Amino acid sequence: MATATQPLDRVGTPAWNEVNPWLVAIAVMSSTFMEVLDTTIVNVSLPHIAGSLSATPDEATWALTSYLVANAIILPMTGWLANFFGRKRLLLLSVVGFTAASFLCGLAPTLPLLIVFRCFQGAFGGGLQPLSQAILMEVFPPQDRGKAMGFWGLGIVVAPMLGPVLGGWLTDSYSWRWVFYVNVPIGILAVFLTTVFVFDPPYIKRKIGAKIDFYGMGFLALGIASLQVMLDKGQEEDWFGSHFIVILCVLSIIGLTAFILRELTAEHPIVDLSVFKIRTYATGVFLMTVLGFVLYGSTVLIPLLLQTLLGYPAMQAGIAMLPRGLGSFIAMPAVGFLMSKVKPRYLLVCGIVLGSYAMFQMAHFNMDVGFWNFFWALIWQGIGMGLIFIPLTTITNDPIPLPKMGNATSIFNLMRNLGASIGISIVEAIQVRHAQMHVNTLTSNVTPSSLQAQTIVNGLKGAFMSKGGIDPATAQHMANGMLENMIRQQSTMMSYNDVFWLLGIIFLCMLPLILLLRPPKKKGGAVMMH
Repeated sequence: MATATQPLDRVGTPAWNEVNPWLVAIAVMSSTFMEVLDTTIVNVSLPHIAGSLSATPDEATWALTSYLVANAIILPMTGWLANFFGRKRLLLLSVVGFTAASFLCGLAPTLPLLIVFRCFQGAFGGGLQPLSQAILMEVFPPQDRGKAMGFWGLGIVVAPMLGPVLGGWLTDSYSWRWVFYVNVPIGILAVFLTTVFVFDPPYIKRKIGAKIDFYGMGFLALGIASLQVMLDKGQEEDWFGSHFIVILCVLSIIGLTAFILRELTAEHPIVDLSVFKIRTYATGVFLMTVLGFVLYGSTVLIPLLLQTLLGYPAMQAGIAMLPRGLGSFIAMPAVGFLMSKVKPRYLLVCGIVLGSYAMFQMAHFNMDVGFWNFFWALIWQGIGMGLIFIPLTTITNDPIPLPKMGNATSIFNLMRNLGASIGISIVEAIQVRHAQMHVNTLTSNVTPSSLQAQTIVNGLKGAFMSKGGIDPATAQHMANGMLENMIRQQSTMMSYNDVFWLLGIIFLCMLPLILLLRPPKKKGGAVMMH
């Protein structure tokens, strides 16, 4: 807090940079954790939501899509909105709006109303991640930003891991509505902490009279919304075999192209793209996009493998995913401390190698894989994520002038989320198509002339007949059906292996780009005001 010699923003209120930065970190993380948790906590509740609101499972998925679309539209505009309303006002508005929308989602009597409330929830929550990141990068001196990003990263990486477990427990023990109600007490706490500990820096001034780039907003909304819906519904609609997906693809290309051209020429752009002139920032954003691709692609893939192929219940599948969160939880505080002792590039290299090693481990899984195989692979992946996430976030945003920090973190988080959406869509498409490819390959070897295939069928047939009461024709039919099921299971496992190999290779391809990143400043200096 302020001393007698420290400046005051106004009577009795400490200046923005005189509050203990760790109190600010706790304040902004309380809201960010809530928002990130909500990206995954609803997933396991979809069947219950569909049944309760008399909807099909496909219709219920719009509760996820609507949230992601609204969230993605607001994300890149957060820096501009912070300047327009004031950062603290925007943060409070976001937390209050998100909390109120969560409560309304819990009360929703019909699916259309739930989707509307989820849109509001996504829109209000869209600014929480970039706002919290920008605030932490400002209130912590350069030499402590690694520790700050370690604390911030705990919420960003661990919350999505806890979401399915907490969502499954709340749904099974109470009701799917508690998946939304749980945000209310957290939101109230976040409002209190933000009010007390967060203040605007002097260069954040409300610009109510500023010109609003309505064209930029419109092109952004069109491009991002079309892209997000296309990625979310592509596999379900058979991608470009669907006219709906083709139209969305065309609209996203038109919208995003027009948006980029508009922002490069507008006098008052809604998103300042000039930050990409900074090589370290541009490289770091690309690497974070790839990280989102791999991290969230595998996050979706592993529960599918556990539940659809290995027969894990939803709750146990969520628990099986916890080791990755545990690995990150262990690594991130340590990495935050090491940031001031070890070159960040070395940490990045170690993280990428560990992440690739975990993927290659999972690429060797088979139908006999057990819990502990997943445990160690996910532990290593979680540690690798910690070693990547903190240095990459710190290095990428370090050269950004503080007045542009909100804009830069908005783009940074948007690209991570888009990378996640692209990753989820691509890995699901590859898995489905490779499963069918392997089915065709294995089935082609099951012929009457195949001694091995006939041995398996005859063994199964004999086992069924030995139980008694089953005639040879029925036993033969059952044996053929079981062999077909075995082929499909093996083909599905092979398709998962293919995707894990791909993700591991993509990870390794990130290594050369690390050379383009400049190390962060070790000491504080004058604030760059351009």
